[in-house]
Amino acid sequence: MTYSRWSLMPLAALALSAASLAQADVSVTRGATNIPDGEAINAQDLTVANDKLAFALAIESSPPWGVPRGTLVDLAAVKEGEVDLDRIAFADFIPDNWSAWPNDGKKIEVVEKSPERAVIRVSRNFGEAMVTTTYTLEAGSDRVHLETVLDNRGDAPLQNIRSGFTLWPDTGYLFGVPGLGDAKETEASAALTDRVVAYDQDWAFALHAPYFDRINYQGKDMYLEHSLKAGESRRFEGWLQVVPAGDLAPVVANEIERKNLESGDIHGQLRNGSGQAPHNGLVVIEKHGVPYAWTLADEGAFSMPLPVGEYQAYATAEGFANSESVELNVTADSERTLTFSDMQGPGTLSLDIRSEEGDMPRDARLTILEGQQPLVEFLGKQTFFTALDPAGHAELKLAPGDYRLGINAGAGFTAREETLHVSLETGEALDKTVEIERLVEPNDAHWYGADLHHHANVLEGTTPPDVVVRAQLATDLDLTFISDHDSTANHDTFRKLSAARGMPFIPSIEISPSWGHMNPFPIEMSGELKVDPGTADVQDIIADARRLGAEVIPLNHPYNAYGYLQNLGDGKVPGGFTPHFDLLELNAEVDNAATLKAAHRLWDQGTRVYFTAGTDTHDAWNDLTGRIRMMAHVPGELTPDAFARALKDGHGYATQGPLLFPEEHLFGDTLRLIEDAKGEWTVNATAVNGLKEARLIGQGGEVLATQSLDGTDATLTFEIPGDAKGWVALEVDDADGDTAWTNPLWLERSSKADYLGNEGTNGGDDEEGA
Repeated sequence: MTYSRWSLMPLAALALSAASLAQADVSVTRGATNIPDGEAINAQDLTVANDKLAFALAIESSPPWGVPRGTLVDLAAVKEGEVDLDRIAFADFIPDNWSAWPNDGKKIEVVEKSPERAVIRVSRNFGEAMVTTTYTLEAGSDRVHLETVLDNRGDAPLQNIRSGFTLWPDTGYLFGVPGLGDAKETEASAALTDRVVAYDQDWAFALHAPYFDRINYQGKDMYLEHSLKAGESRRFEGWLQVVPAGDLAPVVANEIERKNLESGDIHGQLRNGSGQAPHNGLVVIEKHGVPYAWTLADEGAFSMPLPVGEYQAYATAEGFANSESVELNVTADSERTLTFSDMQGPGTLSLDIRSEEGDMPRDARLTILEGQQPLVEFLGKQTFFTALDPAGHAELKLAPGDYRLGINAGAGFTAREETLHVSLETGEALDKTVEIERLVEPNDAHWYGADLHHHANVLEGTTPPDVVVRAQLATDLDLTFISDHDSTANHDTFRKLSAARGMPFIPSIEISPSWGHMNPFPIEMSGELKVDPGTADVQDIIADARRLGAEVIPLNHPYNAYGYLQNLGDGKVPGGFTPHFDLLELNAEVDNAATLKAAHRLWDQGTRVYFTAGTDTHDAWNDLTGRIRMMAHVPGELTPDAFARALKDGHGYATQGPLLFPEEHLFGDTLRLIEDAKGEWTVNATAVNGLKEARLIGQGGEVLATQSLDGTDATLTFEIPGDAKGWVALEVDDADGDTAWTNPLWLERSSKADYLGNEGTNGGDDEEGA
């Protein structure tokens, strides 16, 4: 690593205060960042600031998710001379869609440092390629200019890679690329512009990425799919714009300036039924019928530029009904005055969710299925949760209108979703009680469920701990669980919240090297990693997880871009192969086909590695906690250690809905059979949404038998063929297409003489004869 001559000057000579900026000059500071809540904390890190924004580069601090050092990890607005809070986890260049990033060096250069401009250049290798990013901030500008050159210096081509800038907030909300809706991953042909915005009521950060042709993670990643021949390079250009309020008018103004577009202006007033300006009022702009931007109405007054074109506009505010939409024809240099009057304010819906008998409160997730759902999320949400105390109760302030609410209290697992139709008027207070019929009681048979991959509000997670606990209670899980990226900061809070509701809490951590994530659990409360996931090899990471007390070490999403088995196959795992993991994750966010095949291959070899399951939820309001979960059989006291030991022994199954109850032979047990003799396996199945099909699976994932099902309950009795070797397992589908996947029942075959000679010496495993 090298620094420019200037960057080696004494720290005191560089340290222009980034916390109190009284002028528009650009400053560069070496050392731990002054951005509040910033992650750049090393003495060699760099902070660049002017009177509009501040950003910090982790030169020697460890960036998130195992990304190599030398990346932008902190970004904040500057408001009246004071630096606001850091709002991001990461905002920088990714060479290939979060795949493993082989890296063994970097070069840092301070190219220019003057009151008018700061230019920092960071070069890092991506295997045989070089990634060189130049960050430029000018005096008085609200934008950081980003320029990256990806240079293939190897002998082999880089084929079909996805490269580009990313914007990962660690708080607030996301307004995706206009025209692409809520798509997690899609091509960009329908995009109305080339930016994504992270925002809250008092800030907005926009990533402008004119090169992009596809997105991932709702637009947090702005990629170009391309290839680079040996010796070929490609240049990427983007901008990070910082706005000190949740207003997109400056973002649109930047687009107009950057693209040299003809434009006009709109302005006007917002008033409620009493002629007053509504609180948190704003005007939403749509283009081609989809959201395009919005602007805040300060004390009811608003103004914003728009590129020439046809638009629709409506006014809204916190708890207010949307106004009627107005058609806009914006022409060059035009002005349009709009007045939105008689805006209608909120009513209050008070809900109590109880068991069908009416004597027990039920935790629940409440979702607006029909009715007004605010586009701008700081005005209100479409999903709510009942309170921790009093349990089963929720108070919702909603815009006046007609609603259909979905009530989920274990829906799809132990109960059916209920719906509630209500109509609210301005100022009305409405009380409603909803009763939930619990249709199955797995705890009575000592089966318990947990969502074993869940995030709170660390890094890109945006859900406060209390909301995570409420979400896990609402979907009828039996243990709470948290696995924040490389952090145990939330452990104590989760322990206290869970204990207050009598719930066992499983403390975990998602160790997050770029080549493979893992969730060891349960670990010691608030234990800290000693290894650096960005540089350590797999053996050292697993040893550190065991040091923290982990009973089991699962491989998370083993075959996605940052999954261990995928990167092991590509030769990108430091340390290579290790046998010292226990569980393979079935993950709600990825295609699990490759993981299932890997499990079958391991079982074919007799390797007793079993399933875990989790949703990988980062935002409990917009993602459904517990939609896949791991069920474990714990015959004694339900504790985190007992639950983990049950999974380590294979006494569990992953499910999206169907619930399974083996009669004699538990998943993970051994069934002894005489050579070539048939066997029998009986498992009771329940699916509150109705059963559809059950399959007996054998070696190589072969389907040995199928049963078509109808109704909510079934007794599945499968004949195990005489030629079945090694193991069998079950897959059960419900009528909604949701599946349960079991761990294997191991088959041990012996001659009749050996069987009779060993009968009764099985150490508690199951036995079966011809």
